[in-house]
Amino acid sequence: MPGKILIIEDDKFLSSVLKSRLEKDGLTVLQAFDGDVGVSTARSEHPDLILLDLIMPKVSGFEVLQTISLDPELNRIPVMVASNLGQESDIEKAKSLGAVNYYVKVRTSIDGLAQMVKDAIVQMGKSEVAQESEVAQEPQVAQEPQVATSQ
Repeated sequence: MPGKILIIEDDKFLSSVLKSRLEKDGLTVLQAFDGDVGVSTARSEHPDLILLDLIMPKVSGFEVLQTISLDPELNRIPVMVASNLGQESDIEKAKSLGAVNYYVKVRTSIDGLAQMVKDAIVQMGKSEVAQESEVAQEPQVAQEPQVATSQ
């Protein structure tokens, strides 16, 4: 299960624990500890998935989501949000800015979050394989049934 994950999280302990957990499962993990560095890392490293906190110094997670959604180079990268903001309005705002999933940290264990990231990578791999096989297959043209005529 190859995959490159970018964790944009200002809590260095949480980021490091999550990084170790995901690397055990064979994923490549990059870290950024603020939104500004996160966006530049996403541009230079082209991760397969971004795990994003919302409350960060310099540039907030909402601003990161907006930047990603407006950038044609980045807006194809799925973004999962993991934040302590649990109000419905925050969840809706993040999803409206392009977040594919939203997890409230206090309700999600490290192992649970790592599993959700792995599941997302596996699902992405399946959809990429499906897209590649669709492209590789010749289009099937339906043959009109031949009707035998007697003369």
